[in-house]
Amino acid sequence: MTSAPPKRPWLPYAGLAVLLVLLGLGLRPRPAPVETARASFGPLRATVSEEGKTRIKQRYVVSSPVTGQLRRVPFKPGAAINAGDVVAVIEPMAASPLDPRSRALAEARRDSAVAALEKTRASYALAASELKRVEKMFNDRTVSPQDFESAQMRETAAAREVIAAEGALRSAVAELAVAGTDAAPALVEVRAPVAGRVLHVFQESERPVTAGTPLLDAGDPTDLEVVIELLSRDGAALTAGTRVELEQWGGPKPLEARVRLVEPAAFTKISALGVEEQRVNVVADITTPLAERAALGDNFRVEARVIVWESDKVLKVPVSSLFRRGAEWSAYVVRNGRAALVPVQAGRSSGTETQLTAGLNEGDEVILYPGDRVQDGDRVQPVKL
Repeated sequence: MTSAPPKRPWLPYAGLAVLLVLLGLGLRPRPAPVETARASFGPLRATVSEEGKTRIKQRYVVSSPVTGQLRRVPFKPGAAINAGDVVAVIEPMAASPLDPRSRALAEARRDSAVAALEKTRASYALAASELKRVEKMFNDRTVSPQDFESAQMRETAAAREVIAAEGALRSAVAELAVAGTDAAPALVEVRAPVAGRVLHVFQESERPVTAGTPLLDAGDPTDLEVVIELLSRDGAALTAGTRVELEQWGGPKPLEARVRLVEPAAFTKISALGVEEQRVNVVADITTPLAERAALGDNFRVEARVIVWESDKVLKVPVSSLFRRGAEWSAYVVRNGRAALVPVQAGRSSGTETQLTAGLNEGDEVILYPGDRVQDGDRVQPVKL
């Protein structure tokens, strides 16, 4: 006769407990997957990027010194020239001959000018003599100071009339001399003021020109500088010697430059979005050797990156890990599988990374793009991209 199996009254309760544990584990929220990065030491620099353009430091505009007929300019843009080379030849305009009536009038003006000069000289001699007599009487205290001052004024006015009459006579004599000559005027040679290259020819063909007409531009294209239009608040923070990197100029490597001048006057410029901006010109000298930028010329476009601050070793994190919480910067740090809210102090930023001056240590794992899905104390699971 077999014995009955032992009874286990606790077994249903154990099964229920296991079921409740499994149910609790199933309902427990899963760790939120998050992207992370570690705080680390390394180089960092803050920059300002704007478009710029090159220009020749010393640019010369060669103009016509006289009015006349310009002969054809034999130079093309890019032609090499030396200081003193003849770059243009101008035949001055000859004076128009006077007809008999006009000549008679000119001679009459000359004779009138001679008579007027003799009259003014006589008046001056009389005024000077009177001044001497009044001065002697003034020293003897027989005339008043007002009489003495009046005599001085008459002598001064007579002297000025003599000067004006002499000028009128010279003008009349010159008019007759120029109009009466039949000799062809000598050709005027316009010479290059500097060694370099012809940049632009304004007047190439033979044609009449007036005095002051621009003929061509000349300069040394190897002596370049860069002009960068920065916002006035960015320009105010720069000093002479600030490093600049020039990119997108057409070469394989960025060019090096140094800020020489921040112009003292800003100007208003309308942005592409229609916003008024106060901008200032920043002038930088290119320090890269000429052999590495031989193809760069005048008025070329470049992308300028002005390095306003840099350091070889700072504690830094990605910009996407920081966010504002009230008036302070904060970040979420992964600690024991949970997100911990940590206030931090941020310093300089490169646009992708930010310097930290307090709050975190090297190696701390920060959460990127936390947004509203992560709260302090939530369980998180770092994922690899």
